[in-house]
Amino acid sequence: MKKKQFVSLILCLLSQVSFAQFENGSLESKNVLIVYGGWKGHQPKVFADKIGSWLEQQNANVTLSSSTAIYLDEKIMSNTDLIIQHITMSTIKAEESKALQKVVSRGVGLAGCHGGLGDAFRDDTEYQYMIGGQFVKHPGGQLDYTVNMTTTENVITKGIKDFSLHSEQYYLHIDPAINVLATTVFNGDNDSWIEGIKMPVVWTKIYGKGRVFYSSLGHSADVFEIPEVWQLMTRGVAWATKSKIQ
Repeated sequence: MKKKQFVSLILCLLSQVSFAQFENGSLESKNVLIVYGGWKGHQPKVFADKIGSWLEQQNANVTLSSSTAIYLDEKIMSNTDLIIQHITMSTIKAEESKALQKVVSRGVGLAGCHGGLGDAFRDDTEYQYMIGGQFVKHPGGQLDYTVNMTTTENVITKGIKDFSLHSEQYYLHIDPAINVLATTVFNGDNDSWIEGIKMPVVWTKIYGKGRVFYSSLGHSADVFEIPEVWQLMTRGVAWATKSKIQ
């Protein structure tokens, strides 16, 4: 029995080392652009600083911008490996949106969470097509709910178990082409007609040659203190950086 426990411990440690190498190795020397803004209730600067600090710890080169006008800077965009966007609602000029779509389709990774990626630029349907979904409501506001992994074999979710949290449970209109990694089930307490609906929470998508990662988790800074939430976010970021090489 002790031998089996020892083997399990070794496998667990090897798994942790493997994921550390996956995250760190993928991000070293990568050029990451973080663009933030929009509705202040989602604390865009707080998120940008937190993910930016983590990226710098992985030896990535980080550029922060509070304006979507940076998407028109061809010099910066041509040298970017990954874009992390955190802009809830707001608007974007047509030429800026097209510039973003262009670089992602050519192989720049795109990652984000909650309203910062899934509820930006509500009148821009091509942008929504690129992301793979669009927020429409969080019935009941902040409440207790569970996030269920759909697979434990994906490099982003491997080793992460189902978990519960108290936050906004996003109801989204989604693209059937997305690769769903985690879901949640609505209980119908607030809107009875959606009882039992299984909704994607975390997904990946390919847009042209670009990798897109999205998590609907992240309404407030405390949500990122939940280990599973932060692990999903950082692994998704690392996965998205590989657009240009795979």
